[in-house]
Amino acid sequence: MTEARRPGVVVDTMVMSWLFADRPDPLALRYRDLIGMAPVVLAFQTIMEIRYGRYERDGPSCAVVVWSGGWWSLSSLNPTTRHHHLRGASPGCQQIGHALGGKVHDGDRWIAATAIHLGLPLVPEDRAFHGAPRLELLTAEPRT
Repeated sequence: MTEARRPGVVVDTMVMSWLFADRPDPLALRYRDLIGMAPVVLAFQTIMEIRYGRYERDGPSCAVVVWSGGWWSLSSLNPTTRHHHLRGASPGCQQIGHALGGKVHDGDRWIAATAIHLGLPLVPEDRAFHGAPRLELLTAEPRT
């Protein structure tokens, strides 16, 4: 039995930077195979980081960007609320001692909150995402 095709994936900044790198990279090839033809969704945080970094002029032009606000009400489960819940609500990352509970991972938490909000897997390279509550990961790590 084959697994159903996912409607898309949220891709972390580090993975996106490798996918658009000027030089060939074996890890990028693994991620391209992993993502396949799934639609790529980027959190606004990833767009901001890419524009700040060296990919500003060559950034992605074929992805959907999800903003933190939009038309949702303040009481709805929008990415902003998911970000808050991921950090502090029970069982939030702070309560379980997970890396995403720390201030240094605010940007990563936005990316994770986008994936959780949309119900899509996150394609990260950063191990800080591993074990986060309610976050499904799709990784290209070698199988051992």
